[in-house]
Amino acid sequence: MSKNFIRFEIGLVLLLSLGTSAVYSLLRFAETLLSPMGIGGTRTDLNPSKARAEFFDFSYQLIGILFAVAPAILVLYLLRRDSEKAFDEIGIWPISRSRDLLRGLALAAVIGIPGLALYASARALGLAAQVVPADLSGYWWTLPMLLLSAVRAAIQEEVIMVAYLYKRFDQLGLKFVHQQLISSTIRALYHSYQGFAGIVGNFVMGLIFGWAYRKWGRVIPLILAHFFLDAVSFVGYALLAKQLASLGGIF
Repeated sequence: MSKNFIRFEIGLVLLLSLGTSAVYSLLRFAETLLSPMGIGGTRTDLNPSKARAEFFDFSYQLIGILFAVAPAILVLYLLRRDSEKAFDEIGIWPISRSRDLLRGLALAAVIGIPGLALYASARALGLAAQVVPADLSGYWWTLPMLLLSAVRAAIQEEVIMVAYLYKRFDQLGLKFVHQQLISSTIRALYHSYQGFAGIVGNFVMGLIFGWAYRKWGRVIPLILAHFFLDAVSFVGYALLAKQLASLGGIF
């Protein structure tokens, strides 16, 4: 496969997935910067309701998750088409329960604890949007849907931004540091709607995840870590919403 074809494929994959999200996120970021309230006066709803009627709300959310994960399935197909050993090469299957789980938990701790401090500091300085958790007192399926959304985000982002891009960047002959910078920058851009905390935090997350992937040669620990982080953000944050609200609006 020629390098021009690889570049075209990368561009097409990003346009069909997280590259498009980055463009919309940047526009949202610019809009909040120019608004009278500024970034600190805006809010970001985590997994908001999609419709008033329960059936349509459930349907919209489930279909949205399935459609969002489709590009990740596509890139797995593209990698598998190139090589029968592709899944072994990127470390997505089979799963080593103990080793991959421990690595995922360690990565989640390394990213999550400083990330929470970064978000709180940015909120205090008015440099981050207020994150509003989902209402867990709604429908019975709200909690499972939040966890499914965390699975979607973990698979979508780590398969595309790490397993796929790093493989294609290797084929293009890019240096590892350049691979990290490109992937981490895109990751930061599609989280820019969260404000400066989202940009900085996700850029650093991309660097650390890229380093871990290169060291271990497995994307599964990254997927697990991402799932743990989002599960805590989506569910844990919602469970503690009343307690966090008492902290002067920082959270």
